[in-house]
Amino acid sequence: MNRITTIAGTVLIVGALSAVPGCEEPYASTEKTTRANIGGKVFTLEIVADQDSRIKGLSGRTSIADDGGMLFVFPDSQVGNHEFIMRDCTIPIDIIFLDRSRRVTATHAMKVEDPKRENENAMTYENRLKRYPSRFDSQYAIELQGGMLEKLAIKPGELINIDPNLAAKAK
Repeated sequence: MNRITTIAGTVLIVGALSAVPGCEEPYASTEKTTRANIGGKVFTLEIVADQDSRIKGLSGRTSIADDGGMLFVFPDSQVGNHEFIMRDCTIPIDIIFLDRSRRVTATHAMKVEDPKRENENAMTYENRLKRYPSRFDSQYAIELQGGMLEKLAIKPGELINIDPNLAAKAK
């Protein structure tokens, strides 16, 4: 009886430890997604590492899962050159810019823009959209459901543990 109790206790302890967030992998990547702990919440992020996919982003989506989003991976870290706009976006989106060390450099709560007007050409439409810049050196951007920045209380300088090998995929 004592041996069975010991084995059962060990199984319970191992099971409990594997459920503690600090005991799990800091990130787990597949070809198309990666997991990231942001503000104490685990998100599954679609990896966007090519130019065409970065331009499209979340355009046309009507929802973002509470634990979903997109991770934009740029080939090189650049100062202030990464700007996002809300082209053809029907839902609010929060964005987090990260530098090459994966620290938060800027955040924005991006608002839904008026859609392209009937008599408006593409250039006029693009030019009227608000720009959301990285402000500082950035190699990654994470887009989440609108309102998530406030819920998670993300602050500049905070480390977001994403797979550092993802930058190689964008080259």
